[in-house]
Amino acid sequence: QVQLVESGGGLVQAGDSLRLSCAASGRTFSSYYWAWFRQYQGKEREFVAGITWTGGSTYYGDFVKGRFTISRDNAKNTVYLQIPSLKPEDTAVYFCAAGLVLYSRVGYDYNYWGQGTRVTVSS
Repeated sequence: QVQLVESGGGLVQAGDSLRLSCAASGRTFSSYYWAWFRQYQGKEREFVAGITWTGGSTYYGDFVKGRFTISRDNAKNTVYLQIPSLKPEDTAVYFCAAGLVLYSRVGYDYNYWGQGTRVTVSS
């Protein structure tokens, strides 16, 4: 069993920086692969970025275009999503997820989800 709790969202201005955090707990969390998804009102949940817990290998959604960085701190049991310069189109609820399918970009491959943290970017 894995439990995930996101934090770090909020109301920000375009151009601001955010670092979203996903705190993980559970006996087997280190055996999972981790990802960030986001969901805007009325749209499907989309893949943002993924990372392996042990090796730190990363992969990103096509729309990211190098703007976001996913990372993890094993000692803190935490995965991060760094967004250096936010745009209004980044407005969404961001979810942390864990699963057993390597490099998966689809939500149904992930077994555990956090409650989400809302990011609202004003122009």
